[in-house]
Amino acid sequence: MTYEEKTMKCDRIYEGKIVNLRIDTVELPDKKYSKREIVEHPGGVGVVAFDESGKVLLVKQYRKATGQVLLELPAGKLEVNEEPRETALRELKEETGYSAARLEYLLEFYTSPGFSTEKIYLFLGEELTPGEQELEAGEFIDIESYSLEELNRMISRGEIMDSKTIIGIQTAAQIVKNRAEK
Repeated sequence: MTYEEKTMKCDRIYEGKIVNLRIDTVELPDKKYSKREIVEHPGGVGVVAFDESGKVLLVKQYRKATGQVLLELPAGKLEVNEEPRETALRELKEETGYSAARLEYLLEFYTSPGFSTEKIYLFLGEELTPGEQELEAGEFIDIESYSLEELNRMISRGEIMDSKTIIGIQTAAQIVKNRAEK
């Protein structure tokens, strides 16, 4: 049996450049009412990009929300009417300077479905051609590269804490393993 909630009222609290916030009044399956705070996000992409030496490119940048510098996959927000594949190619080029001749869809997931609509689409980027970064105003990003083995150790030690990056690395490691077994 599924337990759906019927939206009775929707109050828009905030509309921003990246996210919107609304509070929904919902009717529960037991006919009682409750409030749901929902962050609307257009979604985003992440790219597990393998360079010519077989290492994965990561971007290193300060994230104000965490108060830390994080290592992450090249990633970014979907623009209006933009397909995830287009976003992935654009963000990879902007953040790393690299272009991918091969881009394979891996999977998609919700980041925090308890309060956010954000869905991330992950891709595997291969056959990269280097180029120049095309950073947006206010972006300060360093590029680093690591083997999958190094990355898995870093995840285990808590050195990589970004969910899309952890999911992307572990998915790519499984794909590489499966290719090797064939």
